[in-house]
Amino acid sequence: MSNATQPPVAAKKPHSFTHHGITVTDDYAWLRDPGYPQVGGEAVLDHLKAENAWFESRMEPRKALVDGLFKEMRARIKEADASVPQKDGDYLYWVEYKEGAEYKLWWRRPVAGGEDELILDEVELAKGHDYFRLGAIAVSPDGKLLAWSVDDNGSERFTARVKVIATGEMLPDEIPGTLSSLVWVAGGDKPWGLVYSLANENWRTDNARLHWLGSPIEQDIELFHEDDEGFRVGSSLSANEKWLLIGSSDHETSECWMVPANDPLAKPMLVKARQEGVEYDVDERDGVLYIHANDTHENFRIATAPLSKPGEWRTLIEGTDEVYITGFELYRDFFVVESRVRGLDTIELRYYDDPSRVEPILFPEASYDAGLADNPEWAVDKLRLTYESMVSPSTVYDYHLADKRLEVLKVQDIPSGYDASLYETQRLEIPARDGTLVPVSIVYRKDRAALNGGEAGPLHLYGYGAYGMAMSPSFSTTRLSLVDRGFAYAIAHIRGGDDLGRAWYKMGKREHRTNTFNDFVDVAKGLIAQGFTQAGRISISGGSAGGELMGAVMNDAPDLWGAVVAHVPFVDVLNTMLDETLPLTPGEWPEWGNPIEDKAAFELIRSYSPYDQVRTQAYPPLMVTAGLNDPRVTYWEPAKWVAKLRELKTDSNELILKTNMGAGHGGKSGRFESLTEAAEEFAFILWQLGIVA
Repeated sequence: MSNATQPPVAAKKPHSFTHHGITVTDDYAWLRDPGYPQVGGEAVLDHLKAENAWFESRMEPRKALVDGLFKEMRARIKEADASVPQKDGDYLYWVEYKEGAEYKLWWRRPVAGGEDELILDEVELAKGHDYFRLGAIAVSPDGKLLAWSVDDNGSERFTARVKVIATGEMLPDEIPGTLSSLVWVAGGDKPWGLVYSLANENWRTDNARLHWLGSPIEQDIELFHEDDEGFRVGSSLSANEKWLLIGSSDHETSECWMVPANDPLAKPMLVKARQEGVEYDVDERDGVLYIHANDTHENFRIATAPLSKPGEWRTLIEGTDEVYITGFELYRDFFVVESRVRGLDTIELRYYDDPSRVEPILFPEASYDAGLADNPEWAVDKLRLTYESMVSPSTVYDYHLADKRLEVLKVQDIPSGYDASLYETQRLEIPARDGTLVPVSIVYRKDRAALNGGEAGPLHLYGYGAYGMAMSPSFSTTRLSLVDRGFAYAIAHIRGGDDLGRAWYKMGKREHRTNTFNDFVDVAKGLIAQGFTQAGRISISGGSAGGELMGAVMNDAPDLWGAVVAHVPFVDVLNTMLDETLPLTPGEWPEWGNPIEDKAAFELIRSYSPYDQVRTQAYPPLMVTAGLNDPRVTYWEPAKWVAKLRELKTDSNELILKTNMGAGHGGKSGRFESLTEAAEEFAFILWQLGIVA
């Protein structure tokens, strides 16, 4: 229990800098430890600990509420649970949770019959660590070896290991500092090899490297090196496992190389040289390349090219304004195209001998989230799919190609009980201030009015709006803790995501960035106008770039929000984009603009950067989280923001910051440990909105 009686006041240490003739003052710059990524400065650590003590002192009276929320959230999770086994070669693979376990067990069983085999025990690996995250996991093509990687402090630098599955023998091969998949390749007269990428000192994967099993790590071979510091490198296998695919990309440009998987030291074949603004990915079947590219239409097309002339692309499926082609998967006898139409997922089967033959897979609801699951084999007669909606729990299907039939394999079990008929979901379109219709997915109880005494009740609004990441109308058991207390829960599909296609994304980035913030505010006002809630009865949340959104809308429309939760918020946008030594910055310039070289970008970012725009005014109640080891949004961004808010805000509303001293961007690891943070968030919201649990 904390005995803190006053919120900490950070020291102001005069600091300023000048760019493009504009001087910016930053009196809390000292909160960035000069030894980062090691944080050892006494003053910095003392301040973070003081903030944590204040968080604990303010949340301590809410402990019973937090505990109650945690208990009900946990009761909705099936403690002893397993995935549906999936065939891959000679084995069926699945994962399992034991009763009360935070982490998974990875199992397999021979298809021909035999004993279950535990191939990886996350529970054992996580022992003694406050944080544990499995990165990559891959079984060798002969089924005998397992490679995996682990991060045990949240820094997202993973150590890869290899073992013999049958005996459990750990091989001496250990690769620290990876940040990538682990791809098995054949060695000919050598043992198996692993292709991986190392994170360099600035946490950038600028390489693809080959490790022959049994050889010293110092002798690993660099297969590919990326010289552009804004690009990142990743590797995978083609669907038929004949090719090692090496890709390099930033947020809007990509380039792919191909190497025979059985001859990884062969000269890589460039598919097509990078062209600014063109993204593509590639796969191969029977000497024909299939390419998913946005070169002729921003919503992508599917093209083909002969393997002998990989850069000569011919359109197979045209890009259109109406259909946003999000990806494709090749199989021996057919291929699958995944798209979105007005934000709704579509899955279509197509055939090599007759590309005009289209078989859509149809789902029962008007709004849902659906997609391909893990389908590792090349020759298949059924497809594994996942499906959910805001009222329908996650469902695993097999789609049988012969009779076009969906077979339900598993529906998410909610032990404490769930009756979908009690809930209503809608997909609304609310006009933004420029007339653009913004989709909104919303769920609430049908008896919500009764729960709120006939009044317009509370509403929680979630948003992200960046990097072309769509926010799916998916199912959440955690969310029920608000909805069952009379909340409506809404997801604003604002510009900056690609919910409605690539143009939707582009209209929320760089010079159009403020559309994202305006959309969110206008959605809130539209929900008020439609009678869902009222000003001051709206809680909002977002993380990372969604935390930037929280900061911006707090500055612009503080009276709308009754409670704000900002997780690992990207709020010090200008300083971060000016610092090219930070891990992500060069790769982020295509998303936000480069304020170092571009004065207009400098001025625009400064005009909305939440930290720079904190002003003397009243602010709504705010809860902020951070991770000391977070390499994506460094801990000092939320720390500086909270310090400046404490200095300038004119209200007496709650302002609390919790820095997880042993985790990174994703918060606590473990399926139950993470629920503690969700329970704290919801307890804060209920407290601030005056709702008796």
